[in-house]
Amino acid sequence: MAKISLKNLLSAKSAESSLIRSFIEKMNATVSVGDASGKLLLGEPPADAQQRHPVMLDGETLGWVAGSGTAPIIASLIELLMQKEMEKKKIASEVLLLYQEVNMIFNFSEKLAQTIGQHSITEITLEEACRLIRSDSGLIILWNEAEGRIEVPASSGNPLFDFEKFRKHRELLLSLSRSGQSEIMSDLSPLKNAGLISGSVQSLVYAALKVNHRVMGAIILARETDEQYAAADLKFLITLALQSSSAIESALLYEKNIREAKEKEEAMRQILDVTNKFVPHEFIRSLGHRVITDVQLGDQVEKVVTVLFSDIRSYTTLAEKMTPEENFRFVSSFNERIGPIIREHNGFINQYLGDAIMAIFPGNASDALSAAIDMQRAVRELNVRRSEEGKTSITIGIGMHTGPLIMGITGDRERLDATTIADTVNTASRLEGLTSHFKVGILLSESSLQQLSDTDSFHLRHLGLVQVKGKKEATRIFECFNGSGEKELSKKLHSLPVFREGMTDYLNKSFHEATNKFYQALQIFPEDTTVKLFLGKASHYMVEGIPENWTGVEEMQVK
Repeated sequence: MAKISLKNLLSAKSAESSLIRSFIEKMNATVSVGDASGKLLLGEPPADAQQRHPVMLDGETLGWVAGSGTAPIIASLIELLMQKEMEKKKIASEVLLLYQEVNMIFNFSEKLAQTIGQHSITEITLEEACRLIRSDSGLIILWNEAEGRIEVPASSGNPLFDFEKFRKHRELLLSLSRSGQSEIMSDLSPLKNAGLISGSVQSLVYAALKVNHRVMGAIILARETDEQYAAADLKFLITLALQSSSAIESALLYEKNIREAKEKEEAMRQILDVTNKFVPHEFIRSLGHRVITDVQLGDQVEKVVTVLFSDIRSYTTLAEKMTPEENFRFVSSFNERIGPIIREHNGFINQYLGDAIMAIFPGNASDALSAAIDMQRAVRELNVRRSEEGKTSITIGIGMHTGPLIMGITGDRERLDATTIADTVNTASRLEGLTSHFKVGILLSESSLQQLSDTDSFHLRHLGLVQVKGKKEATRIFECFNGSGEKELSKKLHSLPVFREGMTDYLNKSFHEATNKFYQALQIFPEDTTVKLFLGKASHYMVEGIPENWTGVEEMQVK
């Protein structure tokens, strides 16, 4: 608060000055008034013989009144008026302080209302504290009761606090604020001796952060100057602490809820991710659902898809040479190679059947055929490594068929299962089984061929018609040899025209001509086991004759 000035009191604009001058006039007194420095403020310069009467305020001489008779009375009047002026200024100062406090509370509340996170709240609180209360350094400490440690979410100013030692001297800090008291510390030696604060700190004030008598932490401010913190500073700091404590508590609760929600969401996501590995997401999506939790018993949809079956040939013989654990590792390693290929070509694994795989391609049959080709190439690459390790090479057969399929959820209320029901599945499975009979790597049905977006991209050989076991209608089948090795691919392409002529003759019962064509094809590629198969059939029919009503359809009695 500014000091009272005698000069201002006696100025022409002052009401007090008019009162003093009127009193002197009515008393018909001859006096003069001067300030402490001797400067004349009212009246004529006093004669040396005149007595001087001091004007005192709170033990301090602010001026004097010279004269005789009424001079002491006038000095007392001036002192009284100055005392009242000081009281008015004090009241004005208190009102201003109260206004500042109200304004501070309002502005601070607005800032807190726009903030959610604990870190942001503590930073805003400390920033506001250092703005209102001049300090060289400040920080906010919080007690993490769950983990039994002290946290410092906000700090500012000079490095007057040692955060590492804060954590080591947890009990000392807790003892300062566990009572929930806030104070201006007069004895800083315990903190300095512990190395918690710099030796240059001259004054420290702290306010406890508490909610419902539970101490959460404290706001601490420090000065390096001799100027000590005042009661008004402590009052401001306590006000900030009270407001921010509730906000921090709400933020902690909010963050806890968010953290728990994220943990639950992450747990649910992991469950869904794992579940999707058992039931493909594409299957769920085909049923019109986004996640597996949406499915219900009886959900079904019918679609035209391409079903692909693959199987490792002679796996039983291969498995006999391995232990059960080696078998499991082999199959797992093989599936890890093949699964991604199917997904890369817009398909999904419907079932892993030991050494066999059933996959579904909802889009064009070209996706399935491209996947089959890449699967054959992957097996060739695998065989290179197996050969280097002294292991037997493996071969796979792949059959595919395009047709209607029902995908749905079957079972009961307590046990659901994703299933596929259709003759399309059976046909694809039978075609895979025929790859061994026809000595080919990939077989596809005519319905799959008709759905290919670009047949010129694939190397195909027509292998006639077959009637698989359990089917009444014959199925026209085709070999795709794009997945063959470079030498085999080149030889088959070279012999393809004459092979096609041989197949035409064969189906037209011209077995002599067919035999010649197949023989020519073998001259180009002697290792072509498929051509050898048809050469043998044509030769047999040419010598032994053909059954009555033979139409070229081969009835397969094996699955």
